[in-house]
Amino acid sequence: MIAAPAGAESPVDYGPPTSQCTITDPEIDELSGLVTLPSGDLLLVEDSAPEPRPGATSVLMYRLDSTCAVQDGVVEFDQDPRDIEDLAFQDNTVWFADIGDNGMSRANIALIAVAYDPAQPQADSGATEVFRFGYPDGPHDAEALLLAPDGRPYIVTKELSGRSGVYRPAGPLDSSTEVAMERVAELEFAMTATPGGPVGRAGQVLVTGGAVAADGTHIALRTYTDAYVWTLAGNDVARALQSDPIAVIALPDAPQGEAISFAPDSRSLLIGSEGLNSLITAVPATSQPEKTRPDTAATAEPDGASAPADTGSASSKVTAGLIAVAMVAVVAGATWLARRFRRKGP
Repeated sequence: MIAAPAGAESPVDYGPPTSQCTITDPEIDELSGLVTLPSGDLLLVEDSAPEPRPGATSVLMYRLDSTCAVQDGVVEFDQDPRDIEDLAFQDNTVWFADIGDNGMSRANIALIAVAYDPAQPQADSGATEVFRFGYPDGPHDAEALLLAPDGRPYIVTKELSGRSGVYRPAGPLDSSTEVAMERVAELEFAMTATPGGPVGRAGQVLVTGGAVAADGTHIALRTYTDAYVWTLAGNDVARALQSDPIAVIALPDAPQGEAISFAPDSRSLLIGSEGLNSLITAVPATSQPEKTRPDTAATAEPDGASAPADTGSASSKVTAGLIAVAMVAVVAGATWLARRFRRKGP
């Protein structure tokens, strides 16, 4: 287990978050995944089928300009999802992460791929391609997709314990059959004291979104309250997550922050939250190094081996975090999950 040392210097400093724009379209009320295009336009997907279209059986994607104005209406793809929680864009292909599982009852999860040319957004995108995956250790709820530069997907789970598993396909992607996944790393999130989110202090350890920079040099994950950035060399996302994060960023309070993307410079961040009139917030990267705090640790297994069960005692920070999580779960969990189940079918 590798913990970020106190006072570690970061080669990328992040300035104070600033408001970029507000999404005013009333059909966009559950922003869950966000991608920034080289032009500065934004692609976003909502959490499952948006409520303004009850009974919808397709994936709805929106393209916004840098002022949050919707461009050319909604883009609709003929594929019925279960629970889309994130998206990625690479080589003129959009990847929708159908990975949410609040009840942890799904037999498998899916990635939905569809061609999309930003230069011709109204062109026929063709059929969607669905890739299904099975966890090696039972169902998990997840909201973060990391798409490596070589196109290999990694899923980071959302765990009340603060210990998120990192999974990837154990073999080549194959749309004709379910592909087994392997657990290749574990991320351990500790309490940060950053306020915000829908579930109190528990939100500080729940991973709700992920992104890989367009130039392949950085990885970002977010919780309801904070963002974490790592450097990436090559394609081994699991190995990159073993290192200390170069930055841990306290995010502004938001109702249900689940979206994160790198800006076109592949350093700065953009974040968003569920809810009407959602604010897109920019977190600018600067050139001055800054001290980061020891909020996460990571372990990874060589060559994709399954992570062994942890039989030792956790650090004092994690212990405190677990106690807080348990307290919050009793008070807020029922309300939160009831809301989520209400709008997500099995």
